[in-house]
Formats: sequence, structure tokens, C-alpha cells
Amino acid sequence: MSASGLKTGQAPVEPTATAGKFKLTWRLLLIGVAALVFLLAVTRSVTDAVDLTSAGAINAAVALAVPIGLAGLGGLWSERAGVVNIGLEGMMILGTWAGAWGAIQFDNPWAGVLAGAVGGAVGGLLHAVATVSFGVDHIISGVAINILGLGITQFLSKVTFADMPGGGDTQSPPVPKPGVVSLPWVGEALADLEARHWFLISDLAGILRGLTTNVSLFTILAILLIPLTFYVLWRTAFGLRLRSCGERPVAAESLGVNVYTYKYVAVVISGALAGLGGAFLSLVASSAYREGQTGGRGFIGLAAMIFGNWRPGGLAGGALLFGYTDALQLRRGGESVHALLLLVAILLAAVAVHQLVRQNRSRAAVLTGVSALAVLVAFALTDSIPPQFTSVTPHITTLLVLSLAAQRLRMPAADGLPYRKGQAK
Repeated sequence: MSASGLKTGQAPVEPTATAGKFKLTWRLLLIGVAALVFLLAVTRSVTDAVDLTSAGAINAAVALAVPIGLAGLGGLWSERAGVVNIGLEGMMILGTWAGAWGAIQFDNPWAGVLAGAVGGAVGGLLHAVATVSFGVDHIISGVAINILGLGITQFLSKVTFADMPGGGDTQSPPVPKPGVVSLPWVGEALADLEARHWFLISDLAGILRGLTTNVSLFTILAILLIPLTFYVLWRTAFGLRLRSCGERPVAAESLGVNVYTYKYVAVVISGALAGLGGAFLSLVASSAYREGQTGGRGFIGLAAMIFGNWRPGGLAGGALLFGYTDALQLRRGGESVHALLLLVAILLAAVAVHQLVRQNRSRAAVLTGVSALAVLVAFALTDSIPPQFTSVTPHITTLLVLSLAAQRLRMPAADGLPYRKGQAK
């Protein structure tokens, strides 16, 4: 982290530990997406599991990925400034209640969106006060925020929603929902192509129809926050200084950066983004606040952030992966998840070949190859997955991907480390 970089706003030089490693480019990303779509088309043709690329599954996958992605984006802001945010779940819970309350009070869903962000930001502010100002251990503070968020919303629900028609101690009345949009003149043509079940063409049509039909305006807002986060954190002087607080706070302070201020800003924004994820659950996903509706998505968002190597693009991919597998288990779960086993076997085999040929990691390649063979055998010997197991498919997929991606992860150098003003002297 050079002094000239902090002063001019140029991108910092990455630590030497990552030098010479794989670098993702737009060209490689497009090739990867095209290859994945092709594999999905092959799997759908072999297994006849139409939901793998159906418009309904893709639309549901995006909706299920949004709250996870927003929580993960919140974690990214906080941890890039050096503050571990285990309290994302509690901030999401505050956002679910505040989002429903705001939409009901002002009879406007966008007032609920704003209120959800404010509710989460309050949780972020509490976390910042505890960790930045008072030096409380980040994990302890995050756990406390999770407990506090659950207790506060239980109390507020009883004093606000219980007396409303359709409300109760654990839920709110129905709330107004943000509008949805579709690309005109596209849906019918894509639906016709999808219904023909042609190889690859119908699969592409289903995917495109799912991405362009009945998409919530809130979803579009959430998607736009991903490139916005990348631009702010990696293309502005503000973002460079904020990231320097998570890499070398002592060096940043010596160059005139107010580390406390940047940490506070990052953690409050982190809470606001998690609160938006909670508001999405109450305003879009279920049309009402219900106690416990976050379902651990704050922790899953944290896992998506780690999978994405503390970067917005990778985080979005992790959120979509969880959302996609979750959508499949909700739509003809046994059949769709069984078909997914074939895709997993192919991907594991490809990883094994890559490890053997490009990375010279023979032991890892053998273990991955054996895993691919085991999954393939499980696919060949069964016709469907029992419903008792389909509900855990997203969690198993997340753990599997995290284990395979762990070798390339690099967290911010000062993430979670205590910092006191004046250490540079």
C-alpha cells in the first residue's frame, strides 16, 4: 500500500502473496458463463429435468439470491475496512421489521425500502460503536447484535402489529409490494422457444425469459448496487482509503487517513445493505413481516462473501449459486436435485483435470476425481432424491464450493484485528 496511491486515489498494489495467480477477466468470465449454460443444457437433455433451465426456476433463483447478496455485500463493506461483521443476521432481522413497518405507515413500498435500510444501519452503528470506539471483540459484538435484533423486533411487533387488522405478535399485516417490470414483446417469443425443448436454444430462451420477465424493481436496485460497490471501493480515492483501513490501518493513519471515520462509515453502510436484504424478504419475498423469516440468510451471505474472495463479482456468483440450488429444491425437488448430481460430477471431474494438469496437485486431483466418481455413481443408481434431503441441497452446495475455493482466498490483512488511534506513533 503506497503513500502515493493513498494520496492520488490510484489502485493499491495487491500483496505479493497473490502475485502470479489466476486473474479473472471479462473474457474468461463470459467463457465460463457460456460453458456453464452449455453444461446445464447437456444435463437437461440427458435427464429431462426441465426446471434446470426453466424461466420459473431462474426467476426464483434471482429472487432467492437477492437477500443473500445484499447481506454479503454488507459484509464486504465492513470487512474491507477491517471490521468482521457476524451481526449481519441481526441487521437483516431489523430490516425485515423496519421494512414492513415503513411500508405500512406510509402506504408506500419504497418507504419500506428506506426504512429497512435505516433499521439495518442502526444495527451497523451499534456494531461500529462497540468494535471501533470501545474495542469489543468483533465476534462477540456481532453475536450480541444478532440477539439484540431478534429481541427488539419481537418487542416492536407486539406493540405495533398486534393491534392492526391482519397482524399479530409475530407478523405484520400484508404490505404493499414494489412493482415488477418485463421486457415488452420478448416474453411470448421466448416462451414459445422454451416450450419446444430444443437443445441449448430452448435452454437459453428459458434463462433469458427468467431474467427479463416479472422482475421486481427492488431486484433491479439490488443488482445495481453490485457494480456501484465495485466502482466506489476500487475506482475512487474514498474506496482506496477505506480498503487501506482493512489492509494497513497504521500506514493509512500515518498518511492522514482518519481510520475511525472510515470504519464507522463502512460498518453503517454494511448494516444498511443487510437491512435492505431484510426489507426484500418482507416486501417482495413474502409480502409481510414474519418472525424468523431471515432463516440464517445473514450467515449465508457471509459465506457468499468469503466464496467471492471479498469482491462484489464473486460474491454475486456465490449468492446466485445458493439461490439457484434453493430454487431447484423448491421446484420438483427430487427430480431437479437428482439431475444436478450429474452436473456436479462433470464439474468435479473438470476440477480434477485442472488440478492435475495445470496445478500439479496430484493428491488433490485424486481426491476430487474420487468425489466426482462417487457423485456419478449416486446419480446412476438412483432415480430421485428423497424429499428429506432436498431441503439441505443449498447448504451442501455452499460447503462444497467453499471447500474447493478455499485455496485461493485472501481476506483483508487487518480484518478483525484490534486497532487503536495513535499506533503509528
